[in-house]
Amino acid sequence: MKKVVKLLGVLMLMLCFAFTANGAEKKEKLYVGTNAEFPPFEYLEEGKVVGFDIDFINAIGEVMGKEIVVKDMSFDGLLPALQTNKVDVVVAGMTATEERKKAVNFSQPYYSANQVIILAEGNNDIKDFADLKGKKVAVMLGFTGDVVVSEMEDVKVERFNAAYAGIMALQNGKVDAVVLDSETANNYVAKNSGLKLAEGKGEAEDYAIAVKKSDAKLLEEINAAIDQIKADGTFGKIIEKHFN
Repeated sequence: MKKVVKLLGVLMLMLCFAFTANGAEKKEKLYVGTNAEFPPFEYLEEGKVVGFDIDFINAIGEVMGKEIVVKDMSFDGLLPALQTNKVDVVVAGMTATEERKKAVNFSQPYYSANQVIILAEGNNDIKDFADLKGKKVAVMLGFTGDVVVSEMEDVKVERFNAAYAGIMALQNGKVDAVVLDSETANNYVAKNSGLKLAEGKGEAEDYAIAVKKSDAKLLEEINAAIDQIKADGTFGKIIEKHFN
């Protein structure tokens, strides 16, 4: 009888370990939409999506106890993917504009940037956004720069699906300027000789994580996680890694 009891005890213990291991394996997933055309926030490296935003959302996932699954897609398809439940959140250097807030909710801001103008080094005609009048300007489809430039009069807008395509058009003389977010613009200028930034900058804008309107609890958890990684120094280390 004692042997039977001991055997049952061992079996129960083994089952507990099995359930524990299974639980670890079946960690809840958080599907994240991004557009890997926006270095240093998100870009491809050896076929893998990496960058500031990826480290940022992974740190949030760690706090929340969720496995992060990144889905790379076109920028203009991100919010539709969120609204149709193809992803749970969007992290893509996305500005929390008033227009976007009508469709989705945003987390607390995590980064501030400006719109800037990239020029060929020899271009001394364009110094500010007012000088773009009558010029051919490249923007990324759906990005804030697209919105800003599209609202300007007498500017011929050339839209591209990827930032590098707009940069190539500038280098080949097909456009007069590229309007892009500041950190990404700095990254391209640093890595491509013959390019420079114009003196003028657009107004500051805040990046935030987009969440469905119906996901109030998820938004609350994300904001709490952001607070935690800022308080414990994790966020500072991510900033240091990518921008200093």
